Amino acid sequence: MIDIGQLDILTLTIFAPLVGAFVLAFFPSDRVSAIRRGALVISAITFVLSIVLVLAFDPSVVGFQFVQEVGWIGFFGIEYKVGVDGISLVLVLLTTLLTTISILASFGPITTRVKEYMIAFLVLEVGMLGVFLALDTFLFYIFWEIVLVPMYLIIGIW
Repeated sequence: MIDIGQLDILTLTIFAPLVGAFVLAFFPSDRVSAIRRGALVISAITFVLSIVLVLAFDPSVVGFQFVQEVGWIGFFGIEYKVGVDGISLVLVLLTTLLTTISILASFGPITTRVKEYMIAFLVLEVGMLGVFLALDTFLFYIFWEIVLVPMYLIIGIW
């Protein structure tokens, strides 16, 4: 077990792919190999963050760990609240691993709109991670809706 101190590892893990997708948006569309490598590196970084999360997780603790709470819409009692337990930890690790594998596996078959595909896949990862780590019902709903848009595009276009 490692100590990650005050680092907001869950927020970093959730939003690292979104930052990467934003960076990829500025790549020229004709630089396909750079876009593919960039998406792979971003997903690999997220996978490494999930491994750090696994190593820092204490299985003897009952309840959620690494909980982060930030007030969001106070009038309705809605907040940005994320945390991880044993089940969601496994789902986060699987999500980040399978996203990395899926992006690597898409290098051959995806030949059109590669930039858009990679951005959609990274945004999809953000939504999936948020769904597994959200502890607020409204936040869960927001992340669930985030999953729908890139999934629709990936299924409909590619």
